[in-house]
Amino acid sequence: MIPFVDLKAQYLSIKDEIHTAITSVVDSCQFVLGPEVEAFEEEFAAYCQTRYAVGINSGTSALHLALLTGGVGPGDEVITVSHTFVATVAAILYVGAKPVLIDVSPGSYTMDPTKTEAAITPRTRAIMPVHLYGHCADMDPILDIARRHNLLVIEDAAQAHGAEYKGRRAGSFGDLACFSFYPAKNLGAYGEGGAVVTTHDEYARTIRILRDQGQSHRYHHTMLGYNYRLDGLQGAVLRVKLRHLDNWNAARRRHAGEYRRRLANATVGLLEETPYSLPVYNIFPVFTARRDSLQERLSANGIATGIHYPIPVHLQPAYRELGYSVGDLPVTEQAGKQTLSLPMYAELPSESLSAIADAVCQFDERAIDVQA
Repeated sequence: MIPFVDLKAQYLSIKDEIHTAITSVVDSCQFVLGPEVEAFEEEFAAYCQTRYAVGINSGTSALHLALLTGGVGPGDEVITVSHTFVATVAAILYVGAKPVLIDVSPGSYTMDPTKTEAAITPRTRAIMPVHLYGHCADMDPILDIARRHNLLVIEDAAQAHGAEYKGRRAGSFGDLACFSFYPAKNLGAYGEGGAVVTTHDEYARTIRILRDQGQSHRYHHTMLGYNYRLDGLQGAVLRVKLRHLDNWNAARRRHAGEYRRRLANATVGLLEETPYSLPVYNIFPVFTARRDSLQERLSANGIATGIHYPIPVHLQPAYRELGYSVGDLPVTEQAGKQTLSLPMYAELPSESLSAIADAVCQFDERAIDVQA
């Protein structure tokens, strides 16, 4: 069986480092925040080319606090996309604001800048682009629109640890940016975790207070806060993994290049490699109208796959009150019907990648023969 993600393979490659880091935290008994989290925050901020990183208990909580810190609240609107994990949109609702969902660009499947400006109203407070699949959204036109309309930009970089746009790291463009350290991410914790990065002193200070029950210092609560603190164990694990992240991302890019070479003559669509982005391939999607049949065939061959995301947020039952209908976001809806994610992780053996690509091509050939 070829797994979709093999977390154990990664663990075995850094086992001794991980055990040393975890033992250090257990010996110190600094289980919540503490020196390992502080050190990780400094190192991750430097990695993201920002001044500050604030460790949070999840990517969802990071989005929530970024919106609160940016002053987004009831009556405000936030422009984002529907082709994303639901947490992007849920966090906007958490602060009482209205998500305004626009379509993605064909090929890249990230926010379509040509649709962004038309969605702005007098109530618009922020734009939240999503760096999907480990590819950066086209930030220059988005930032230009935000500047001209005096809007906040919050990057959802949950899938883009180390991705670059025109030579700068994901997370270094917006007023705030949010990362998830869910275990399957390029930089994954051993449990839940997240971070907000920013270059703004006041934003960083506010987020540190909000994540810790609103405390400016112990038992002095200056605002309504939350229990969104990052565990010391996760900080230690993330410090170890951050040292390996660039090598892991490079391996993912090599795998993606090999997939592209082997699938060049297949009829499945491939994600566009935009000239402005250096991707990190959190996901490697292919696109086909025969997605379900292809997934079944690969499963029969012992190949695990994923679908990101079969039902767009605007068509999810929980988000019906936003008022969207089938046909409102055609590129997003097509992606939901046609996307199939192939196995992608740094330790993916070359023989497994070859078997996956061969199985996709063989499915293609059979489908063409049947149609003929």
